[in-house]
Amino acid sequence: MTTLKIGTRASLLARTQCGHVAEMIRERLGVDVELVEITTEGDISRAPLASLGGTGVFVSALRDALLDGRVDIAVHSLKDIPTGAAEGIALAAVPPREDPRDVLVARDGLTLGELPPGSVVATGSPRRASQLAALGLGLEIVGLRGNIDTRLGKVSSGEVDAVVLARAGLSRIDRLGLVTETIDPIQMLPAPGQGALAVECRSEDADLASRLQEHIEDPHTRAAVSAERAVLSTLEAGCSAPVGALAEVADGGEDGSEIWVRAVALSHDGTIDIRRSASGPLSDAVGVGTRLATGMLEEGAAELIDTPARRQQA
Repeated sequence: MTTLKIGTRASLLARTQCGHVAEMIRERLGVDVELVEITTEGDISRAPLASLGGTGVFVSALRDALLDGRVDIAVHSLKDIPTGAAEGIALAAVPPREDPRDVLVARDGLTLGELPPGSVVATGSPRRASQLAALGLGLEIVGLRGNIDTRLGKVSSGEVDAVVLARAGLSRIDRLGLVTETIDPIQMLPAPGQGALAVECRSEDADLASRLQEHIEDPHTRAAVSAERAVLSTLEAGCSAPVGALAEVADGGEDGSEIWVRAVALSHDGTIDIRRSASGPLSDAVGVGTRLATGMLEEGAAELIDTPARRQQA
């Protein structure tokens, strides 16, 4: 194969992320690439993501393009990918992760603690909204959709006092200079998989999948996001649920590397939360995440996570 067609969403961030992967493929696999823009449901609709079903709204159109042969590879923000397996699709590689933390971009250079009570803070994420509410700062939290520059414009125009965004996205499009605070995970755990990219191909393209894994995969990132997604999967929560998780890999010396996972599930108003952490061998990353989430369920996490699937079961 002399040229690989890589599917991407049309936003600046998506094209930048895809371009990063494309450059890795050019350099490490020695093949030419062509970027193909695909429009997804999440790009067209301005409705809240939760009302669109949340999970997968930025993914399904790219996967359709993979399966019908319009593209050979699809690049996603990993946090947008449903945790269940997709028929005919292989998660071939997870490149090195950017900083997974959330950030605040506020007027006048303010931090969360410096925003006066009643300040309007915008976010499109129930996870962020719940954790902001849990801080008890008296903020007014409002919904938000649109690309990064649209969201940043809400602050510069004075429409809102601050927005909360993923640090990784701002880093990739050179907007970190606007950040007024990088939020400590103790205050706000990121979305499972945040800051990581997913490189998918067709399952039948086994040789391509093997080459992608060999040349652009980062094993520690794969282990960390696998543990986080195991939390999400076990809780049966989608990407729009008020669930945060963060896994970190530590060198265990002679005993081998370990993985440490923290997670939180919250009520939508932030008044109730269940937090747990767990650690274990890096080789058992999925098991560590699964056991952590099982413990959260035993403490009542399911009652906090109000998702469409759970409402149907009820």
